[in-house]
Parts: sequence; structure tokens; C-alpha cells
Amino acid sequence: MPAHLILGGARSGKSRLAENLARAGGLPVTVIATAEALDAEMAARIRRHRDDRPSHWRTVETPVALAETLRDEAREGRCVIVDCVTLWLLNLMAGAENLPEPPDAGSLLKLQAERTALLDLLPEVAGEVLLVSNEVGLGLVPETPLGRLFRDEAGRLNQALAAACARVTFVAAGLPLTLKGNE
Repeated sequence: MPAHLILGGARSGKSRLAENLARAGGLPVTVIATAEALDAEMAARIRRHRDDRPSHWRTVETPVALAETLRDEAREGRCVIVDCVTLWLLNLMAGAENLPEPPDAGSLLKLQAERTALLDLLPEVAGEVLLVSNEVGLGLVPETPLGRLFRDEAGRLNQALAAACARVTFVAAGLPLTLKGNE
């Protein structure tokens, strides 16, 4: 089954939608979590997400090797939720602060390789795959070059994922809006 991209802003309900779709599908669920608990606030967020999910769902923590993990976990008769693509991108941008001005993501070879691997995998991935990603380009323009680089790369990645996915849903205030594909 082709992948489904679920976009939205912070606290828009995008993760909740992915979880509800996974529950409704009735398949065994694996959550690929890309966040790292680098501080107490993030640890609490991760704990809250984990507590909201059914205890029988598997969680695989993968901050960087998303395509490899997705290849291992996605199978016919299974559902995989990737939560979230934006944090994965952030993890891959480690070292971007050392790029010369203006920063260019083309110099981040690991990012380019992982992005290509994910986009190449999506057309052939088996099972139900729900990709959760933040839409970060709707708010303020970041004041730093590095912030603008992240916003731009997130937008480019979301566009590429939307092109590769059969379904795309935008979530705002907990309300899903189908952008591509049918329910």
C-alpha cells in the first residue's frame, strides 16, 4: 500500500490522526520514533507520545537511519508510523552550524544520502506507512541563516515526500484536510 504523508503544525493533531488511522486499520503497528531525549522537556514529550499509544505497539527509535529502519519494519499486513520526519531532518542537519555563510544543505552529505535513500524506498515500501511531518513554512521567517536553511530543507523534503506518497493530509486544529488521494 502506498505511503501516506500527514502534515501539520505543532500540536495540530497530526500524530493523533496517524495513530487513529493505525488503530482503525487493525494491523500490527510499529512506531519509528526519530526524536532524541536530549533534555528533560524533550524526554517528557517523548513519554507523553508513548503513553498516548497502545502498549502493544512496538516502538523503534531511529534518529538517523530512517530508510534502513523502514525497509526492515514495513511489511504487508503491518502498519508503520514514522513520527516525525521533521525531527529526523533536524538530526541529519547536525554540523550545519559549521557550514560557511550562507549555509548550503548540499554540503551535508549524510543528509543528502539519507534523504535520497528514503525517497528511493517509498515507491517500493510494503504495508501501510504513515509519515508524520511538520509544516514549518507557514509561520514567521526564522531570523538566522541556519533557521532559514532548516525551514527551506523541511519544505523541500515535504514537497518530495508529497510527490512520492499516494495520500497527503494536512491537519489544522485537529481537523484533517485531504490534499491528495482519497479516504
